[in-house]
Parts: sequence; structure tokens; C-alpha cells
Amino acid sequence: MSESSPISRRNALKGLLSGAAGAAAIPAIAAPNHTEPAPPAHPSRFVFHDPDFMQPLKFPWENLLSAEELATTQALADLILPKDETSPAASEVGVPEFINEWVSADYPAHQEDREILRGGLGWLNTESFKRFSKRFEDLRGDQQSQIVDDICGAVKVRPEHHIGAVFFKRFRQLCVGGYYSHSETWKSLGYVGNISIGGPYPGVLPEVIEKLGLQDVV
Repeated sequence: MSESSPISRRNALKGLLSGAAGAAAIPAIAAPNHTEPAPPAHPSRFVFHDPDFMQPLKFPWENLLSAEELATTQALADLILPKDETSPAASEVGVPEFINEWVSADYPAHQEDREILRGGLGWLNTESFKRFSKRFEDLRGDQQSQIVDDICGAVKVRPEHHIGAVFFKRFRQLCVGGYYSHSETWKSLGYVGNISIGGPYPGVLPEVIEKLGLQDVV
């Protein structure tokens, strides 16, 4: 085909290329009866990237729990893990803030935890008002324990306490996980971390080998 023909090779290639480029724009105009999916009501804040934990102010992670929810979270966390002679209270090592960040994360599993914890915190305060006409964080320790004893699994959970029991189980898991992630709590576990040993390495202690059942291996 010559360059002077009605449709030259060059023009044909141009047409093919422009057609391919135009195809990318077709969906928006070619189907008059086609309806584009509506954007989510609450679009993800982290579509392109997660927060930069080395520079938290660059990509802030918005915490979603209200002040009231956080106050109840702190009271329950400190009831589960109070201060004693070897360890700080849960609130002293940032467990409420850890839980707030956890349930604020924009991932499906964390969103599920958010629903469980927010619903459970509401249930806890409703139950507190039913029994004592006060919010959970304003109750005495023995009053708080009375409610928690009914949902912690120590006794058979009554049907009307089922929501509270589901909530407490997950809350306790997150509470303990956050608590023992902090170095100030390791002493109560007997964990000393990596420490230097002067002189020849003594090897694994005999009682550890025995506990692991490796006497015939070592």
C-alpha cells in the first residue's frame, strides 16, 4: 500500500492506535444504561499507603474511639491488669491507646474488632446503669468486678450476657497482647531479654532441657 493511497499504512496504524487509546475511555460514555458503582460512603484513608510509623505526623492514623469509650476502655483494662508489686497497670503502659489504634485501623479484621468493642463498651455501660445507675468507669472496683464476673467465662454465661461475653473475650485478648508488648511488663514473665554473659557460654540450663524433654538429644 503506497503512502498516496486513500488509506495509507501510516494512517491505518494511526487509526488502530487511536482506537486502542479510545477504548480505555469507552466505559464512561458507550453504555448509556450502565451505572458506575457509587464510591463507598466512608472511603478508606489508606488506599495508597499505610501510615508511616517512623513519621507518624506525615500520615496520621485517626483514632476513632470517643473520650467516653476510651474512659471505659481504661477502666476495664486496669481491672484486668492492675498495678502490682512487679508490674504497672495497663493504662500506665498505654494499653487503652493501643486498643484505640487497633480498632481504628482500616482493615477488615480490625473493623470487625471495632464493631465488637464499640458494641461491647456500650453494653458494659448499659449494664452498669441497670445495676448501679452509673457509667462503668465511675463504679467501685467491686461493682465493676461483679459485672465482669458474669461475662469473663468463669461461670456459665447467661443468654442476656452473651454480647458482653463475646466482647470481653476479644477485649481481654487485645488487652493482654498490648500489655505484654511493652518492656516494662516483661519482669512479671521472668523474661530478661538479650543479656551479655561474661566468660565461656554455659549452655542451656539443665532444667530447661528437662522441661522441653530433650535430655536424649542434647
